[in-house]
Amino acid sequence: MITINTLFYLSGLLAIVASIKVVTGKQTIHALLYLVVSLLAVAVCFYLMGAPFAAGLEVIVYAGAILVLFVFAVMMFGLAQDEHLHAPKHGAGQWLGPIFLSVLLLLVLIIAISNSEIQQVLIPKVIDAKDVGILLYGPYLLAVEIASFLLLAGLVSGYHYAKPRQAMQSDDNFQVGDEI
Repeated sequence: MITINTLFYLSGLLAIVASIKVVTGKQTIHALLYLVVSLLAVAVCFYLMGAPFAAGLEVIVYAGAILVLFVFAVMMFGLAQDEHLHAPKHGAGQWLGPIFLSVLLLLVLIIAISNSEIQQVLIPKVIDAKDVGILLYGPYLLAVEIASFLLLAGLVSGYHYAKPRQAMQSDDNFQVGDEI
C-alpha cells in the first residue's frame, strides 16, 4: 500500500530533478517546461501536506501567471531565436524527459486523489481567501511589499541587460536639454 510519505517523497524527488534540469538546461524553452513540472510537483507536495489552498495558489500564481511572464520575456528578448540558430537539431527525444516526469507526477496525483485512506488523512481545516488576505495585508505586509520591489528590480535589470548595445550607446549620447 502506498503511503502519504512515499507519495510526498516521490513528488519532492520529481521537483528536485526538474529543478536541476531547469538550471542545467541549455535551451530556455526546455528549462521553462521543466520549471512547470517542478512547480506542479511542489504543488502536489503542498497538497499532500494538507494545504490544498497553498497548492492551488502554487498552480494559479506560479505555474500559471509567472510562467506566462517568463514566456513573454523569452519572446521579448528573442532568446529562443538565438538558441534555435545555434542549437543542434533534436527529434522527439528531447521531449521524453519532461513527458516522463509529468506522467510520473500525474500518477502520484491520481493515486493521492483516488486513495480513500489518504483522503481521510488529508482533510484539512478550511482556510478561505479572506484569512489569507488578512495575513498578507496584516502582519506580513512588509514582506509582501519587499518581494514586489525585488521582482520589479529584477524585471528592470533584466530588460537593461538584454537591451542591444546600439540602443545603450545612443542613450549614453543623450545630453540634458537635448530634444527628444
